[in-house]
Amino acid sequence: KAGCPWTKEGNLELLKIPNFLHLTPVAIKKHCEALKGEKGFHTAHSEEQHYILQYLKFCTEWPAALDNDEKCEKHFPVEIETADYVSAGPSVRNPKARVVTLRVKLSSLNLDDHAKKKLIKLVGERYCKTTDVLTIRTDRCPLKRQNYDYAVYLLTVLYHESWKTEEWEKNKTEADMEEYVWENSSSEKNILETLLQIKAAEKNLEVNKEELLGTKEVEDYRKSVVSLKNEGDNESTLSQYKESVKRLLNLT
Repeated sequence: KAGCPWTKEGNLELLKIPNFLHLTPVAIKKHCEALKGEKGFHTAHSEEQHYILQYLKFCTEWPAALDNDEKCEKHFPVEIETADYVSAGPSVRNPKARVVTLRVKLSSLNLDDHAKKKLIKLVGERYCKTTDVLTIRTDRCPLKRQNYDYAVYLLTVLYHESWKTEEWEKNKTEADMEEYVWENSSSEKNILETLLQIKAAEKNLEVNKEELLGTKEVEDYRKSVVSLKNEGDNESTLSQYKESVKRLLNLT
């Protein structure tokens, strides 16, 4: 007990199972008593107790302010998921333990409209539009820590690349956009011109652009056009577009 530690060659301690699954309830109780300090560390001679005590001194209490999931998500938006495997054998290594999954909501990142759309384009199917969650899974490196660093590196690169605006992006037309935007579109300009001509024919020259675009009929037309462009032409969007045009032109 007080001698020199054994080397790795011919060391029987290395053949022991490195967990508590093989212990009897009585042995586990003795371990717990030693960890609680009822008998002190001097009575804990096993290698398992030594390692556990080394880890326990780094443990801290859970912050009292983080009493619900919403607060945890607000202050810690990045979620890291890993898995550890316990086997009844002398080896603690498991190749599946190296996998690291990183999740973060795009709403928690400081992104403008251009950066968000570009990041979604870069990550592809790793982004879920329903939950607004970006998922990055790394398993290329042999160690868990390496895969964790790689996942954080990927998130950092994606964030900074999404804020860059290349020269070719400045030449994007309305047909190249990821989703249809009503503001300053050709549809907005055409409907405004049409309404101004109608008002001019009625000899009502006192209306302005803001008043026309703020009416309920124009707002319904805007929603129907955006749905038709983004969702495609189907029975619902076409019917919605038809009714909005009829109300807009007072044909109902």
